[in-house]
Amino acid sequence: MDSNVVIDYLGNKLPPAATTFIDDLVPVVSVVSRIEILGWLGITQKQSDKLSLFINNAFVYPLDEPIILKTIELRQQFKIKTPDAIIAATALINNHTLLSHNSKDFKQIPGLVLVDAFALKS
Repeated sequence: MDSNVVIDYLGNKLPPAATTFIDDLVPVVSVVSRIEILGWLGITQKQSDKLSLFINNAFVYPLDEPIILKTIELRQQFKIKTPDAIIAATALINNHTLLSHNSKDFKQIPGLVLVDAFALKS
C-alpha cells in the first residue's frame, strides 16, 4: 500500500469502496511507505498517533537484498524516483498488488499489479 492511500484512508478522504476494501485487508507497506507516513512534515500529535497505530498494525517489509536488486533494476530501466522504485520492488518481490493513487509513476512497470484506490467500485 502506497503512503498516499494510507494518509487518505486515515483522513477519511477515500471513496467508500476503497475504504471498505482497505478495512478488509491486513495492511502491508514497504519500509519507504513507513518513513513517508511517519515522517510527514507538520504533523500534529493526534495525526502522529493515528498513523503510528496504523503502522504498528501493518506488516512492514524491510529493505532486503532482493528488494534492493529489484529497485536497482527498475531504476536502470525506467524514469522512476528511488522511493517509488523501492515501493514497486517490494510489491513485485513479495507478489503483492500495489494500492496507490499515483498510477502514473507505476503503470510503466511490467508485472506490477496496480490498483488505484480512487477507481475502486463497490
